[in-house]
Amino acid sequence: MDKNLQDLTDFIQQDPNMPAEQKEYVLKSLKAVDKELQILSFKLDRTEKVKRTTAILLEETIEELEQKRNAVEEAMVELKATQAQLVQQEKLASLGQLTAGIAHEIKNPLNFVNNFSDLSRELIDEVFAELENLESSDTKEEIIAILQDVKSNLAKVHEHGTRADSIVTSMLQHSRASGSKREPKAFNPLVKEFVNLSFHGMRAGKSPINVDIDLQLDPKVGDVTLISEDFSRVILNLCNNAFDAMRDKLKTGDGRPKTEAYLPKLTVKTALQKDQVILSIGDNGGGIPKEIQDKILQPFFTTKKGTEGTGLGLSITHDIVKAHGGELKVESNLGEGSIFSISIPTH
Repeated sequence: MDKNLQDLTDFIQQDPNMPAEQKEYVLKSLKAVDKELQILSFKLDRTEKVKRTTAILLEETIEELEQKRNAVEEAMVELKATQAQLVQQEKLASLGQLTAGIAHEIKNPLNFVNNFSDLSRELIDEVFAELENLESSDTKEEIIAILQDVKSNLAKVHEHGTRADSIVTSMLQHSRASGSKREPKAFNPLVKEFVNLSFHGMRAGKSPINVDIDLQLDPKVGDVTLISEDFSRVILNLCNNAFDAMRDKLKTGDGRPKTEAYLPKLTVKTALQKDQVILSIGDNGGGIPKEIQDKILQPFFTTKKGTEGTGLGLSITHDIVKAHGGELKVESNLGEGSIFSISIPTH
């Protein structure tokens, strides 16, 4: 009972002048009042608890809504970036088809160049044979000297025409849809061919740089069972990324003194370890920061600005390596360069 009501009850009970009937009625009324007060106190306490609980829930709800709003905003930003990258990827796919068409068209006149340079050299050899039947004279010697120069020029034409034909053939193979059939392929020649193709592609681009190519190909490495069209993309992607990294370092200087020369160098190694072949492609570019090394193999992750990169090159490379039952590892030191190592089964 409430203390004040209890005091009043005690006083009434001790009052000798109040009639018993009246005293009983007053005491009964006081008990009813006390009960009502207890009920009101309980309701008030429960209301306060509900208010506190509601306030806590409201605060948590506001915080959760804020987090969801931030998540939606981040998702929108990522969605827009992904959309832009997909558009860029579609452009690259169209460019690949266009490149294949152009390469196919270039191949025919290249064949004429190579065939007619061969034929012209044979004709010059026949002229030399006929000149042997003529008497010696200054005119004859001058004609022979001119023909020798022409034959030498034709040899150069044929040499570079053959090289151009090889590049065009590689471009056609690269742009051709991938097949699912694995076949034994001479590994070292494949690596050398597509490293050179990547280098010449970079040199023909808008920002060519001079790069020292160091090929350390283990002669013990023979045929490897793989899908050559797919694995060639791995080599091209890794070499292209290496050239980009070295170009960026060449532009920024990477904190080097101006008096210190920086020579970009690409080191490509192959090695045979039991039933595995190891391919490592290393550069002496700016390196990859540790905080993003775990992210570089994720789809659409790119450090390149604007639409320069799609963020799919290393992801596709990783998928192709895994499809061959292999593993891709990355070692990188900031300011020193990066090494991408691939191990795949030989069979």
